[in-house]
Amino acid sequence: MGKSDKAAASREEEAMQLAAAKQEYAEHMDSLRAEGLLDDQFLELQQLQDESSPDFVEEVVLLFIQDSGRIIQNLTDSLEQTPVNFKKVDAHVHQFKGSSSSIGAKRVKAVCIILHMCCDREDQQGCLFALEHVKREFDLIKGKLQTMLKLEKQIIALGGTPPFEDKL
Repeated sequence: MGKSDKAAASREEEAMQLAAAKQEYAEHMDSLRAEGLLDDQFLELQQLQDESSPDFVEEVVLLFIQDSGRIIQNLTDSLEQTPVNFKKVDAHVHQFKGSSSSIGAKRVKAVCIILHMCCDREDQQGCLFALEHVKREFDLIKGKLQTMLKLEKQIIALGGTPPFEDKL
């Protein structure tokens, strides 16, 4: 096999790896929507990313993860107070619901609504139960978003453009 044959085979292998990575990314994103984890708001975020802000989605996702961890800790701390200040708890819930909504974290937002209703009723046990559900939903979307970012980096490392640019 000559040099040009080896180079052609190498390019073909790289193209196949890139196609496989893009397929894995597409399937991952489809599953996020099918499972109701993300809504169309996330697609709108992806469309805001362009050459002038190539890391926009990653920055928003990482900020959401960081802020959410802090908010969940604040909720936990507030619900452990005696007596519980439900207005304070509800303020944290409102903040979390807003950030979840802005990134398109549909199921987290839905559980925040339940947590808000428990605050309105001043139901501490209901709040604690809903908070555990919020934590599970957040941990799930956090892992899925981190996987998405990893797949995007993999595609870029293989010489591809971010997958969402292909849709524009």
